[in-house]
Formats: sequence, C-alpha cells, structure tokens
Amino acid sequence: MAEKLAPEKRHAFVRNGQKVFEWDQTLEEVNIYIELPPNVHPKQFYCKIQSKHIEVGIKGNPPYLNHDLSCPVKTDSSFWTLEDEIMHIFLQKRDIGQTWSSPIQGQGQLDPYTSDLEQKRLMLQRFQEENPGFDFSQAQFSGGCPDPRTFMGGIRSG
Repeated sequence: MAEKLAPEKRHAFVRNGQKVFEWDQTLEEVNIYIELPPNVHPKQFYCKIQSKHIEVGIKGNPPYLNHDLSCPVKTDSSFWTLEDEIMHIFLQKRDIGQTWSSPIQGQGQLDPYTSDLEQKRLMLQRFQEENPGFDFSQAQFSGGCPDPRTFMGGIRSG
C-alpha cells in the first residue's frame, strides 16, 4: 500500500528552459533534488535551511538558490545530503499534511490540476496512516478534509 501513496514522480522547477531542481512531498516532508555541477569538490557545497528561507550554493560564489520557502519548516528536523551527484534536501513540514504547491514562494507553482492531484494523494496517505488496516486505495476525494467535529452531522451518543 505504501508504494501507492509515495509520490508518483518528481515535479521539476524549470526557469528559462533549464531545470533548477526537482521536488516531491509526503505528508511530513518536502524533498528537493539538485543536480550538482561536475568537477566541484563536495566540501565546496553548502545549504542553509531556516524556518522560511533556504540558501544553496558553492562556497565563494553567489548562491544558486536564495529564496523564501512557501511554508515554514522545522529546522531541527530538516537536513541535506550529497549522493551520486545529487544534493538531496529534506525539509520537515511544520504543518504536517499541508499541501505545498512549490517549495519556493511564488516560483514554479504546480498547475491547478496537478496541485489537486497532489492534495488528493496526500489526503489518501493521511487517511491510510490514521486508519491502519483499512484500504483506501480506491477512495475518491472531492474536496477538503471533513471537520471531525461535524463529520457525522452532529450525531450524539446517549
């Protein structure tokens, strides 16, 4: 079941015809993937993650990314690694379950259709995690998550 809830593909942020980074998200995190330039020693790369800002670059050069994040993150649970010529940045969402339309504020937003699919996928993931043992893989979502206080129409016991 978990494989059905994982992001089906990464979203690409492209500017001026060039891929800046790819990204995906789960209920709890946003992952950014940046292809590293060749012939630069790994110790030259840096990444500063703040609650609402990210800066990525090569020491001694202007930053590659220096932008506000779309939503706040937990800095103590966010980190970055270098693997196979890729910088992988793990951003822990402060608000678990929130659907991000882009990691970077005001840039590379998902189109409305893709954003809707992403929200439904995360909603399915949340229902599955909250109700282990139940199969929600064929569930159809038509809107926002119901408020649990009013979900049963105010039915009271007793």
